[in-house]
Amino acid sequence: MSEDAKRDGDRTPDESAEWPVSLEGVTESVVTTLGPNDRWNAAALGLFADEDDGSVTATTWGNTRTRRNFRRRGEGYIQFTVDPVTFADAALSIVEVDDPVLESADAWTRVRVERIGADTEGDTRREEWVLRPVESRVVDERVPTIDRGFGAVIEATVAASRLGVPVYDQGELRDRLEYYASVVDRAGSPRERAALERVREHADW
Repeated sequence: MSEDAKRDGDRTPDESAEWPVSLEGVTESVVTTLGPNDRWNAAALGLFADEDDGSVTATTWGNTRTRRNFRRRGEGYIQFTVDPVTFADAALSIVEVDDPVLESADAWTRVRVERIGADTEGDTRREEWVLRPVESRVVDERVPTIDRGFGAVIEATVAASRLGVPVYDQGELRDRLEYYASVVDRAGSPRERAALERVREHADW
């Protein structure tokens, strides 16, 4: 990665920059944003691709570090990774690193962000952002495979993040978690089983 990419510079966005992967539907990613302590916070972020105009948006919920850093800096680094431990940690715990690009990233995109909407759902503030790529890089190319264990870990992080939120049925969430755990036990790799243990630790499940 270039030295410029490691700094929080004020370069004018490159309007010709493109995403390093094809985005369709909702793509799960990890975003790093620079905090006031000059460290990069890593968090899970769903990317919503508009089939009509090609735009990509994301939603932040509540007063998270990602939301605050988006507002403060107006940019971040989107990471595309298939490492389940990286995703579980980012989704359910506070992760701060020195470099904006994670070691597990297969590709990354530096994006400018602009808030395009805000409302409240229940007691939670929701803000919608449009993400525009400034620069991208593919780090590792691989032949894709289908792994039910990986999908189960992702779903487990979603269920675990809703534990303790009153609008969700807590018994149903725990039933889901037990089911996802059984899928990982049957079909997951050692790395996915390690990720599931991270989910248990972070969510007190």
